Amino acid sequence: MRESISIDVRRSQLGRARGVGAGHSGVGHWRSERITSIALVPLTLWFIYAMLHLVGAPQPAVAAWVSNPINATLLLVLIFITFQHMHLGLQVICEDYVSNKWQMTLMILGAKAGSLVLGLLASVAVLKLALT
Repeated sequence: MRESISIDVRRSQLGRARGVGAGHSGVGHWRSERITSIALVPLTLWFIYAMLHLVGAPQPAVAAWVSNPINATLLLVLIFITFQHMHLGLQVICEDYVSNKWQMTLMILGAKAGSLVLGLLASVAVLKLALT
């Protein structure tokens, strides 16, 4: 009797159905998420430490602290990286859980716009406090 030969295919069902396999676009996104999360660790610890020392301080003391160029720069970097990381995370959630292509695109654009607007508002608040 003749034995049947089995061929083992190492692609997912969806990859075989589409015939394209992986999209090859996730590595940069994954790397960006990891870099922003690593950068957020020391910045967040610095921010918590600074805020604990400013608890109960009057507004002029806080304004003087923010007007220090190092503190203002670190606050702006914290804001930028926080909202960039938030946008990357929301994009992954939209891509993973929204099946309709148009809805996913609109949700990603909305997340990007929301992140940009909130980041700009926070940056303006820091700059206004630092420059007055």
